[in-house]
Amino acid sequence: MRNTIGIIFGLLLTSYSFHAQELLSKEKAVELTLENNYDIRITKNNLETAKNNKSIYNSGYLPTVTGNAGANYRNNDSEAEFTDSSFNNNNTGVESQTYNASVGVNYTLFNGFNRSNTFKRLKESYNLTELQARQVMENTLITLFIAYYEVGRLTENESTQKQALTISKERLKRAKYSFDYGQSTKLEVLNAEVDVNNDSITYIDIKRQLNNAKRDLNVVLGRKVNTPVAVDTNVLYREDLVLNTILSEANANNANLLQSQKNIELSKLDVKINQSGWMPNVSLTSSYAWNRNISDPTNRISLISSTQTGLSAGVNLSWNIFDGGRTKTNVTNARIALDTQEIRKNQLEEQLERDVNNAWETYQNSLFSLKVQEQNVQTNKLNFERSNERYKLGQISSIDFRQAQVNLINAELSRNNAKYVAKNAELQLLQLAGNLLDNKNF
Repeated sequence: MRNTIGIIFGLLLTSYSFHAQELLSKEKAVELTLENNYDIRITKNNLETAKNNKSIYNSGYLPTVTGNAGANYRNNDSEAEFTDSSFNNNNTGVESQTYNASVGVNYTLFNGFNRSNTFKRLKESYNLTELQARQVMENTLITLFIAYYEVGRLTENESTQKQALTISKERLKRAKYSFDYGQSTKLEVLNAEVDVNNDSITYIDIKRQLNNAKRDLNVVLGRKVNTPVAVDTNVLYREDLVLNTILSEANANNANLLQSQKNIELSKLDVKINQSGWMPNVSLTSSYAWNRNISDPTNRISLISSTQTGLSAGVNLSWNIFDGGRTKTNVTNARIALDTQEIRKNQLEEQLERDVNNAWETYQNSLFSLKVQEQNVQTNKLNFERSNERYKLGQISSIDFRQAQVNLINAELSRNNAKYVAKNAELQLLQLAGNLLDNKNF
């Protein structure tokens, strides 16, 4: 039995090294996450892409300018016969060169409002991407604090279990002294050793869970997984939350609901874009060209060179009067898609009201449970202190003493759990209300 105890404490010393750990404040955790988290960094890139897409350079409002240049060379044999058959002329190796250069401008004057509605859609798509980025940030912050508070919970659990182990070791020492002086039986010593072993195993397991939780937290923070870290275990709760206010804020600010509204606006623009297929297109073309031809003479009056320069402009109109019903089909489908988005919004409003009420009830129950658990800890602590005194006086058995100790451990573990469950429930409520990013009380 003693060898088992030695092995357990050897594992404690060799498997877990104690480093100087930074105390990571909640504010610093948020800062690191917004700066380094991989999901947020990807989202920032997506937002930058959407910003580029809504630029004037992607709108179709600017003209297109093209430049062309070319050169041709010919070497031909020719034979000419005039209408009076009075003169035949054979020419061999006649060379000619042609050079040209031009600059053209094309601009769409009107395309059935397709361009303006498409430009509006690009801007709305950017706004939608902003909302999606906000949702990613909210979800990441929730993930952050679930990990952060899990480290906090396990840190406090570790402290509780460490105290329990210390008490069990003192009890084992007392049992050995009592046995050596004939004041107790060997059974008391064996029971104490079993409890020390069990508490040691539990302590090792909590240490393992804590180290795993710290690695999870570091992943969310976007840094090396084995970076030493300690968290602030002080938790403050909002005292100004009111259900009706949260419901009102959720209807106005919830990220999912705002995205649904933005999808409706995009669907309306899709209808207008498809309707442009029924309208004419008017475009303006203009160019400035230079052409030069050089050729060998084939007779006395042959043109040996010519140069042309000039400006040309034109207006083109095209109207697809009937496209086989394609535009009609596209418009009909776009209207169906719009109706679908409106149905989804109505569904989301109902689900949001349900989720807020459920989260509120969970939050209130968690606060009540925390209050009860805190009272329970005080009661069990008082009971353990009295049991400890009576055990020292030999008025209760080791079994009764152990039961009082186990009751105190369970009460403290339950209090620790309730403490962080309540805070996570509060943050979930703030996310539903659309206030999480503005919250300063993490």
